[in-house]
Amino acid sequence: MADLARPLSRPSADTLTPRNLFPWTKVLSYAALIFAAGLSLAPFLWVLSASLMSTSEIAAGRVLPGNLLFENYPRAWELSNMGLYMWNSVRMVAIAVVGELLFCVPAAYAFARMNFWGKQTLFTIMLSTMMIPAIATLIPNFLTVVWISRLSESLCGEGCKWLDNWPALTIPFMATPFSIFLLRQFFAQIPQELFEAARIDGAGHGRFLWSVVLPLSRAPVMTVALFAFIGTWNSLMWPLLVVQTDTWRPIAFGLLKFVNNDAPNELHLQMAAVVIMIAPMMVLYFFTQKQFTEGIASSGLKG
Repeated sequence: MADLARPLSRPSADTLTPRNLFPWTKVLSYAALIFAAGLSLAPFLWVLSASLMSTSEIAAGRVLPGNLLFENYPRAWELSNMGLYMWNSVRMVAIAVVGELLFCVPAAYAFARMNFWGKQTLFTIMLSTMMIPAIATLIPNFLTVVWISRLSESLCGEGCKWLDNWPALTIPFMATPFSIFLLRQFFAQIPQELFEAARIDGAGHGRFLWSVVLPLSRAPVMTVALFAFIGTWNSLMWPLLVVQTDTWRPIAFGLLKFVNNDAPNELHLQMAAVVIMIAPMMVLYFFTQKQFTEGIASSGLKG
């Protein structure tokens, strides 16, 4: 009777789920990730392979080159005048990255750590501009730059013009809402106790930002700089509007000109020029991928 009165015990998890059960969920997850990675890498790998082929091999539909034609790269570099356009892009990137950090870091700090009238309203308005397509603001931005260029030329002379010069290419994009939002999310996570300790030592907002916040925010700052680099390096539509000479035309314009005018039928040289254009971005990301991943994960954007 004692055995009948004893409550029935539930079977353990090991009994219901054998240890040797095949992990189908994990296998399917890895298979999906490998498939997605393959789809992402396939175009780049084909461009890299085609850049080492001849035109006949590309026309024949070959996947791998019969002979590695490394001479395609110096030929593409010379025929496309890639050196000039790359130097223009390097100058544009340097100005854009420094300018974006100079404006976005203080703005993000103000939204994260300072209290002022209309703070939430201004932050909401700034975030709402991220919903506007870039193509919708193209003409208004261009007309604004034209007006500022004419005003600056009338006040300071030809040397202060914006059109066909670096100010039109970089200044309109030195305070991007996404960069401010990304930095603000990280700055807001810094403990208030650190600021109170800095206040006791006599530090204000400027000293606290420079001595405490920025050293703790290397990853998100590097992420913002990387985004600014990629956006400026790949820019094409805006430079076509505001630049009319080769003095400040970027590398994307040089590639477009090379494909359409200089070597319209030389597919192997076109692919070599593409590799030359994307190589700096790949090298930069290779050295900054850790900071880039940390910057996204630690800024409150991971979920």
